[in-house]
Amino acid sequence: MRRLLIFLLVLLAAAPSNAMVRIKDIASLQGVRDNQLVGYGLVLGLNGSGDSLRNSPFTEQSLQSMLDSLGVNVRDSRLRTRNVAAVVVTAEMPAFIGKGSRVDVSVASLGDATSLAGGTLIATPLLGADGRIYAVAQGAVAVSGFAEAGQAESLTQGIPTAGRVPNGALIEQNIPARFANIPKLVLELNNPDFRTAVRITDAINRHARQRYGKAVAKERDLRTVDLTPPGKISLTRFVAEIEALRVQPDQSAKVVIDERTGTVVIGREVQISTVAITHGNLTVRITETPEVSQPSPFSRNGETVTVPRTYVDAQQDGGQLAFVGGTDLPTLVRGLNRIGLKPTGIIAILQAIKTAGALQAELIIQ
Repeated sequence: MRRLLIFLLVLLAAAPSNAMVRIKDIASLQGVRDNQLVGYGLVLGLNGSGDSLRNSPFTEQSLQSMLDSLGVNVRDSRLRTRNVAAVVVTAEMPAFIGKGSRVDVSVASLGDATSLAGGTLIATPLLGADGRIYAVAQGAVAVSGFAEAGQAESLTQGIPTAGRVPNGALIEQNIPARFANIPKLVLELNNPDFRTAVRITDAINRHARQRYGKAVAKERDLRTVDLTPPGKISLTRFVAEIEALRVQPDQSAKVVIDERTGTVVIGREVQISTVAITHGNLTVRITETPEVSQPSPFSRNGETVTVPRTYVDAQQDGGQLAFVGGTDLPTLVRGLNRIGLKPTGIIAILQAIKTAGALQAELIIQ
């Protein structure tokens, strides 16, 4: 874990400060987005790892309804199969996708099935937020995890109750929208920032003045930039040219800490005012070594008893006093690495530096 932390810090420190990225990677057109679909279906063909119908009555009801629709009447019989699992199917429908296209779907178990490996998803309608059916999913479920169990031991790797069906959903209905009918072109930043919005506007206008002879962009706020198509080329070509332009995005100073995994991510703009830091650990070790005490030979009233023996040892590792501070990320990383702490120690130090008012950044603890 310590090596991973140092790798992340050094990787951020080694990143060039003037990195240029494409506009398409930091912003997107407002209104051009994916649409989420959801459905309920059945996975068949499981090798005894499906839902127990007694504990999952909805699976039994769904199976009976499916067989009824196929002309098989099982309403008066009690089903006992373990090869069926009720699942929730989700998918994302890209913008402007046409009828007959295919998208991937995700499948997750809804009952007490132990694995979906080897199963096949039968035709499942996928609905949008408006309740209309936009796609139908069907196909073999690909599961990366597995679960095997014996009488005395079991082994599980990954999540065997969730999987994917590549290209499993067939689009049956188009979303009523066309790119040419968008009333106004607006770029929306993924990470809102005033300076980044101004840089995007300047980069677009520099390109537009050279190619079209006029400015076509104007920043509205920290999140959006308005675009005015020049009218000389199609909207598709215009947006393609804009998205290919490169700018240097700005970012706020943030430190993100995940205490569960010991992960620390420090942004490039983070600065620490010069402070002196020491960190020591106190370890208390308690050892129980009971001893057996026996009476003397030929003793009439004596008895064998267990006598407790407890050893307590306290050890404190003294930390050296070190100066940490810097105006840039490489200097800060070298200062933290000089102390030689584990991730938990660095997390505690960063929290203490923030409390002292020396951390010039936003501290986010997850």
